[in-house]
Amino acid sequence: MNPDLDLLQPYPFERLARLFDGAQPPAGLSPIALSIGEPQHPAPSFVAKALTDHLDGLARYPLTKGSDTLREAIAGWLERRFGLTHVDPLTEVVPVNGTREALFAFAQAVVDRHAPAPLVAMPNPFYQIYEGAALLAGAEPYFINVSAERGLQPDFDRVPAEVWQRCQLLYLCSPGNPSGAVIDMERLKQLIVLAQQHDFIIAADECYSEIYPNEAHPPPGLLQAAQAIGVDDYARCIVFHSLSKRSNLPGLRSGFVAGDAAVLARFLRYRTYHGCAMAPPVQAASIAAWQDEQHVIENRARYREKFSRVLEILTPVLAVDAPDAGFYLWPQTPIDDERFARTLFERQHVTVLPGRYLSRDTATGNPGTGRVRMALVAELDACVEAAQRIRNLIEEL
Repeated sequence: MNPDLDLLQPYPFERLARLFDGAQPPAGLSPIALSIGEPQHPAPSFVAKALTDHLDGLARYPLTKGSDTLREAIAGWLERRFGLTHVDPLTEVVPVNGTREALFAFAQAVVDRHAPAPLVAMPNPFYQIYEGAALLAGAEPYFINVSAERGLQPDFDRVPAEVWQRCQLLYLCSPGNPSGAVIDMERLKQLIVLAQQHDFIIAADECYSEIYPNEAHPPPGLLQAAQAIGVDDYARCIVFHSLSKRSNLPGLRSGFVAGDAAVLARFLRYRTYHGCAMAPPVQAASIAAWQDEQHVIENRARYREKFSRVLEILTPVLAVDAPDAGFYLWPQTPIDDERFARTLFERQHVTVLPGRYLSRDTATGNPGTGRVRMALVAELDACVEAAQRIRNLIEEL
């Protein structure tokens, strides 16, 4: 067996299950899960119709690079959404079966494990796929802590020069999971310049980019920043997008990777051997989703209402702020985060994720300690009920 498998830490939900071992929630309260970021809003009906209308595609082997029509739909969406002058659908777009598998596979393709001490940098807290991808690619993960003092942004300015020199890959997550913080355009530009200077690739996980509070101010993207500083070929810049959050289609497993054509050519070669082509009916459904914005606008409106109602209940008793974007709350807890999560489950049958499960210990501490992640993915009534139960617990404490 690959010995690097022994380096992988338990997934956050494995740890949560152990934390709840032996806990008995009240039988009279229905369970409400705020622990996992799985959208619960209805899937768009027109997407489901496109899927079933193209079931005849199951009789054909799909191409790893996807159909011309799908890549054109994705390129068109990128141009409209981020104001990009041109995205080449043939060379600058690769469809993937959700960003999770692509974020993991990307490190396997781009990390040179034969280089001296390869390193992959990532925010802390983070999506655990980044760490696992780095370890199984033979690289050392380097954690860039976030904190409230820095607006829940990774403190890139404190990263030593020798780390950037060893860095082969930098994972970004904006809007952030779990913080909801958005990396602004100026910082994105600075990071691109840094990547050019030290010859590393930026993998920007932007899968929460379409859930934001103000229709006039969508979060900026990495390719948008590249174009703004004249990097029109998106050199060393790769973005990851998904229909899971944007379109409430987590079960479709559909997304894409876009950016630097030279990098994507090598990544596509890797994927051809990996055997992960998207099924033709899923491609048809994805085309329909990327070409429609009305359902995304309506989706944002639902989240805005949930945040408004939930924060109205929680802010008097909990240190919590509305995120810049995304669908998570990242509040500070009045007691230890693990104890808070277990007590909330035992007394109120509400599940949240301790912040320490999403981050790693560093020389300056664990930035997730004393916080929990709450995913406002359930329907409005369930989120409001969960908020009231959380308030009830805090008032008891």
